[in-house]
Amino acid sequence: MSAEQAFGHRQNYRTTRAEYLGAFAVAAVAFLWHLGEVRWGPAILLFAYIDLIGYIPGLIAYTRSRDGRIHPVFHVLYNVMHTWLAAGVVILLWAWLVGPEWALLVVPLHLFGDRGLLGNYAKPVSEPFEHFETGRQKAFRAARQVEVPAV
Repeated sequence: MSAEQAFGHRQNYRTTRAEYLGAFAVAAVAFLWHLGEVRWGPAILLFAYIDLIGYIPGLIAYTRSRDGRIHPVFHVLYNVMHTWLAAGVVILLWAWLVGPEWALLVVPLHLFGDRGLLGNYAKPVSEPFEHFETGRQKAFRAARQVEVPAV
């Protein structure tokens, strides 16, 4: 199921994506407005943690898989790490433990960008983790399609 199908209608998908794109623009302006006050170490960490936990492990598993199937936990990790609930918890904990700062804007920038710029939404467990096939997976599929003659 594509992201478009998940919204029931192509226009719903486009409208939601446009809304995220608008929110991305607002967050980007706020971030750029305060660029001189951004601590870059925390900004890079806060931007990357979502994909380091939620995307990269699944991508590695997917590219190493011969047939494209991976454990459902990778879909769940992706989906949980790309929710506003998880992002909100991280932002609140950071603000409480470290203090509020402009670097925190990279978290909504990441999520707004994923949805508005890239069109990425939840990954259903019933679907492939990615929508591309690796060379390894192509070779495996081709080998399975070749019939072995009976001896």
